[in-house]
Parts: sequence; C-alpha cells; structure tokens
Amino acid sequence: MSKGNILKQKKKTKKSKPSKKQKKGISLISLHAKVDRRKAKSISGSIMLLLSIYLFIAFTSYLFSWQEDQNLIVSTSFFDFIFNSEDVEVKNWLGKFGAWTAHLFMYRWFGIASFAFSFLLMITGVRLLLNVRILPLRKTYLVTLIAILWFSAFFGLISSSVSYLGGAFGFATNQWLTAVLGYFGASLLLLVLLFIAIVALFNPDFKAIFATYLGKNNKTEEDKDINTLEPELKEEEDIEQEQTKEKEKEEEEEEEQDVTFIDENQAENETEENLVDEINNNDEFESVSPEKEKSPTTTSNDSDEEEGEEFSVELASQEKELSDDDLNKKLGDFGPYDPKLDLSSYTLPPIDLLRKFDSKKGGVSKEELEENKNNIVNTLANYKIDISKIKATIGPTVTLYEIIPAPGVRISKIKNLEDDIALSLAALGIRIIAPIPGKGTIGIEVPNSSPEIVSMRSLIASEKFQNSKFELPIVLGKTITNETYAFDLVKMPHLLVAGATGQGKSVGLNAILVSLLYKKHPSQVKFVLIDPKKVELTLFNKIERHFLAKLPDEEEAIITDTSKVVNTLNSLCIEMDERYDLLKDAQTRNIKEYNDKFISRKLNPENGHKYMPYIVVLIDEFSDLIMTAGKEVEHPIARLAQLARAIGIHLIVATQRPSVNVITGMIKANFPARIAFRVLSKIDSRTILDTSGADQLIGKGDMLISTGNDVIRLQCGFVDTPEVEQICDFIGDQRGYPDAMALPEYVGEGGESSSADVDDDLDAKFIEAAEIIVMHQQGSASLLQRKLKLGYNRAGRIVDQLEAHGIIGPFQGSKARDVLIPTAEALNEHLTTKGLL
Repeated sequence: MSKGNILKQKKKTKKSKPSKKQKKGISLISLHAKVDRRKAKSISGSIMLLLSIYLFIAFTSYLFSWQEDQNLIVSTSFFDFIFNSEDVEVKNWLGKFGAWTAHLFMYRWFGIASFAFSFLLMITGVRLLLNVRILPLRKTYLVTLIAILWFSAFFGLISSSVSYLGGAFGFATNQWLTAVLGYFGASLLLLVLLFIAIVALFNPDFKAIFATYLGKNNKTEEDKDINTLEPELKEEEDIEQEQTKEKEKEEEEEEEQDVTFIDENQAENETEENLVDEINNNDEFESVSPEKEKSPTTTSNDSDEEEGEEFSVELASQEKELSDDDLNKKLGDFGPYDPKLDLSSYTLPPIDLLRKFDSKKGGVSKEELEENKNNIVNTLANYKIDISKIKATIGPTVTLYEIIPAPGVRISKIKNLEDDIALSLAALGIRIIAPIPGKGTIGIEVPNSSPEIVSMRSLIASEKFQNSKFELPIVLGKTITNETYAFDLVKMPHLLVAGATGQGKSVGLNAILVSLLYKKHPSQVKFVLIDPKKVELTLFNKIERHFLAKLPDEEEAIITDTSKVVNTLNSLCIEMDERYDLLKDAQTRNIKEYNDKFISRKLNPENGHKYMPYIVVLIDEFSDLIMTAGKEVEHPIARLAQLARAIGIHLIVATQRPSVNVITGMIKANFPARIAFRVLSKIDSRTILDTSGADQLIGKGDMLISTGNDVIRLQCGFVDTPEVEQICDFIGDQRGYPDAMALPEYVGEGGESSSADVDDDLDAKFIEAAEIIVMHQQGSASLLQRKLKLGYNRAGRIVDQLEAHGIIGPFQGSKARDVLIPTAEALNEHLTTKGLL
C-alpha cells in the first residue's frame, strides 16, 4: 500500500471521530428520550395544584392581616425580610414568604382580582395531573386575564388610595383615566369596555334574555296562586313517597332471590370451566367406554389398543379488544392523530402569487343600459307585448334585464323572439331565461360592451371561499350579481366539463386545481392527472411529491400514454375496492366518518387501517381516450362514477367534443354536475346540459354550470400559466414526501403487471395466438382481437412478442406483417427449439 493511501485512511479515521459538540447533542437527545412525558405531566400538575392552594391561603390570610404585615414588608428588602429579620413575626398564615407573596400580588399588582391566578393554576393542574377537562384552557385563560385587568381597574376607581381592592395597577390606571376623562368619563369607559368584552367573548342573545326576564315577571301572579295550594300538594307528595318506599323494599327482596339463583348458575359454570382446564392440562388421555366404567378391571390387550388413540381439546383464544376507557386514555396520552405531521412545516401558497387586475366597477355606462332597455321594450312592443316592469342587474361580463310582462302574455311568445332581440341589440350571445327559477320574472342576458376580468386572486381572497367548511372547496367564478360561486366537490360528487376549443376550458380546470392547492394540505388530497394532449398539465409535475398519485415504478406522474391511462383507471378501481373493505371493517359509511374514527385513534394501523386522502381524478381530453381505447376506458370510469363517491375518489372529466358517442348515457347518468363553456351548436348544449343555452355564450370563460336543479351563468376566474407555474414552484420548493402516492399495482389480462416490461414474460395466450397467425398467414393485431376476443392493447403486446421470437416480421406501415413460419409443424419445431413447448 502506498504512503498516500495510508495518509488518506488516517484522515478518514480522524474525521469519523465524533466531536465534543456532537457528543453533547447526542447526550441531550438521549436525555430527552429518557424523559417520561406522562411522569412530567403528573409532576408539573401536582406542583401547580400545590401552588394554587398556597396562593389561595396566602391571599385569604392577607385580607385579615395586610395592615400589620405591610409595615414590616415595606420597610425592608425582600432578602432581608426573608432571611435576616429573624425577630420579625408576621400574621399571615403561611409565614414570611406567604405574606410577601400576597403583598406582591394584591398590593403591588392587581388587588383582590389576584385570586384568579389561583383559579388558573388549579384548572391547569387538574388537566395535567388527572387529565380532566374542567374548562377549555385557552378561552378560560383569555377570559380570566381580561377579568383581572378590568376588576383591578374597577376597584381602583372605587378606592381612594392603593389598597388590596384594586392594587397599584388599578390605582395608577384610574388616576390617569380620571385626569383625562374625569370620574364620570372613566366609569363610563369601564362599562363600555365590559360590554365589549362580554359581546366579543360570549356573544349573548340579549333579545332572548329580555324575553325570558319578562316571561318570569308575568308568571309571578300565577306563582302566588300556586303557593296557596302548597299544603295540599305536600300531603299528596308524602303519600307518593311512602308508596315508592314500599315498592323499593319489594324490589330489594326480589333481587336477593335473583342473587342466590345467579350464584348457583355461577357454580355450575365454574365446574364446566374446571373440566375444560383439566382437559387442556392433560394433552393425552384414554377414551373410556360405558363398559369400562362398569368393570373396574380390564385386559391388557384392550388397554394397549386404547392407549394408541390420542384426543386433545384446544380452545381458540379470543382476540382482545380495547375498551372505551382504554381508547379514551390512549387518545389522552397521545392526542388525536395528525395527518399533517409528516409535513408539519408545509405552508399554503400566498395570495401574492396571483395577479391583481384593476376592477372596472360600473363598466356599463348609464347610456348603454338605457339604450338596451329601450331596444328591448321597443322590440317587444312591435310584437304587441306589453311590459309592466323592467330591472337591470350588472354583472362582470353580462347584464341581466328582468322583465315582468303584462297579464295575459304567454312566455313562449317572448322566448321565440330571442333572435329578434339579439338583432335589435346588435350583441352576441343573447340568452332568454323564461321564467327565472324562483322568481316571477323573465330574464334577458345581454353581454357588456366592456367586460371585466374576474381574477383568481379576488375569488381566492373572498370570504365565502376562505371561511368555507367544505371538504373539497372549489371556487370557479362570479355570478351575474357579482357573487363568488364556490361549491364542494364532495357534494357533486363528479364533474363533467365540455366546451369548444379556445373558450376557457383549460383555464377552468386550472382554476379547480388552484382552488384545492390554496385550501388543502398534501396529506388531505391527491391528484391523478391524465393529459392525452401532453401539454396542458405539465406544470403540475413540480408538485409530484406533494399532491400527485401514480402507478408504482412509473417515471412520470402525469399520465399521457393511453395504455397507462387504462392501467391507472383499473388501479383506481382496485383502490376503491380496498377502501370499501376498510370502511366495512371500521363499520363506517363514508370516508369522512372513517377518517374521523382514525384520527380519534379508534382504528388500529396494525390491522391495515390508515388515513385516507381524497383522490381527484382529472381527465383533460376524454374524447381522445374514447377514440383510442373505447370500452377499456369507459368501463372503469363508469365503475368509479357509480361507486367511488363514498370512499373519496372524485372524477373531473373534460372534453371539447360533447357528442353522444363520447358522453354516453352511462356517463351522463353518473355525472349530475356539469359545466359547459361555449359550444358550437344547440345539439352539443343539450348533450352536456340537457338544455340549450351553451351555444349562446360569448366565450372567454363565460360558462353555465348545472347542479341538477337549475343552470347558473358564471364568468370563470382567470388564472394564467405564469401564475400556475409560480404556485407549483412555491409548493415544489418545500419539503415533500419521498415520492408520489403509490396506487395499487394493476395486473392486466396477460398476467403481467402494469409496470413490467411487456417482452419480459410471454402472454398466457401466446402459443394460441401463434397458431392462429400461422394458420391464417396474417400477422395483424385485429385478427387476434377477433379470434381471441382480446383488447387492443393486449393484442398489440402479443404481436410484439411474436415479432421478438421470430414468428412474424417487422412493422410495415399500412401493410400486414409477414408470417415467417409456413406451417403448424414448422411452428412446433420452432417453439421446441426455443424451449417454449
């Protein structure tokens, strides 16, 4: 070995030695690990209880001895008073330290309100020592501290000098208040502060309080009449008490008889248990026949034959279950399970990542409103339709004109004038709602000449979205009345989105994803993103380790290959079945009940239970999947749409071609919530919404959403690609999970897993497929599909395997592959030489 290598090894050994700082760190960690958390809580709780009692006694004694002890305390320092002044005798029940402590709290600080500190120590000590929650700690601390300050100031206002009533704090506070506001002003200010504190902390219903008080005053006269009948009522009560005592004696005698009977039954049960114990202790014993019991002596041959027979009894042990007390104790020791703990440092994206657009309030001028109103009235008057009232509601992109026709006018007559009104207004996208649901009016929606941009920032910052208690909150846009429209995807439970190219469909999908990213933690929701166009959802690759789910061993989390889409959807079906099994074992009906039970530590992870996040499956272009995969895609989507709601898997399916062969009846039946951007024909509008109207939209995010009951017109929130990129960068730069959430591995028809290479293992029908190819001398996947009843993907994999083993030739474009083996006999020889037969 060279000298250089020896020196390198010495350097490595020097580096491997731990430094002093590292040793200290290790010792601190080991010391922290040795500390018993339960013991620490018990010790600290008992100390707080003792301090609470100590302060209460010291404060109580101070009320009687404060004048005598105060002269001794004020004249000396704390050190001299406690240690040097041996001849000093104090009157406080707890000696010098008790007198000094009471003087500090009650004279120098807050006066008689200091008793509240003893109360706070008492409830905290009981909580730590006995794990008993008398009152909520946070609110109690807040209320008590505010009460200490207010009562100190109140008693300081009453007293003319520093005393134990208000203390030095109360006296100094009221000296300043009376100098500034006067005595009356200071009193009024304290009362106002008291009222504000009561309303802010307790929010009492003053109306109900006054109502009950007036009700009690009204009942005083009736109470007087009742008091006159009290002697008669007392006699009746005495008679009833004697009857109840006699019944109780009879029940006690019956219980004694029942106890004797139970004791006899227990004795019989004990004898049976003793017999079972004897059987378990003797592993082998002779089976005795009735004849053997009669004759005490038996021959040796019989005994030898019977000794060969063995018989043992084993009782199956029952699995122990924790009682409710044990479960509550475990919950008290460890606290509820926190699914966010693995990424406790995760922070939601800030609102500054979204652009802020200048809002154009009143973008529609009065002249435009008046002109549109006159055109509507004149057009209807030309067809002899009178209007009794008209009202305009200005929205961000559309103005709604509500009209009330004169009596006797048919609604259908106004509905048929849609094109005539559009011609008179010279506007694109006139839509008539006849009648408006819930109102006795007819609505005419007219696009604004200068529409506003509804920013995603304004929607995310809205109070309706931020204060929502939805499980999967989504904010999409604003209504005609400028109200933010937010909904819960769990209640939908699936969403079907359609719209022509360039009408805002992709922006709407980004708005849905951004809504969830601004509200949910990575442990609460996962996305399965399917993008056949390969360019729409690539930005979300950066949040793979936080929010995405994928098949195991897949390189890309966003699925673009059709074959992988089929495997992913079938994998989600397996995940659905597994989740339903967990719900069955937990005796819960949906994912919310299951997760609540798991968080309260009522489900054992050793039995396979786990916290289950919601899974949102987003398919950006469904029509392309139907064209390439057909039934292989439609079947698992239909299964998920029918069953996956309860276990937290929700689908968002988008398409730019809402035709009948793409959106089939099976899919429409399970997607009650639908969103339609502008489409090109009324047929497409009826296909997606079951009604017309989507063909009259103006585009650029103008949309209709149907939740099954009514159709609402919205202007979708605008979120641009740079904004989405910034949000994904902010999330991706934070610490995430080691990898994306792994979906169950799906085993396809050929027996190979979805993540395995196709050519590694031969398909189960490889030999049968080779015989068909050689018999027909035609190397095509469609032939195998027809003869073997296979799907397109599996037939294609078999064709690739036949090519790899030299049975058919390479791909030749539109021509069929060449069959390289002429006869069945030659095929058998070929397969034998390769070891496949």
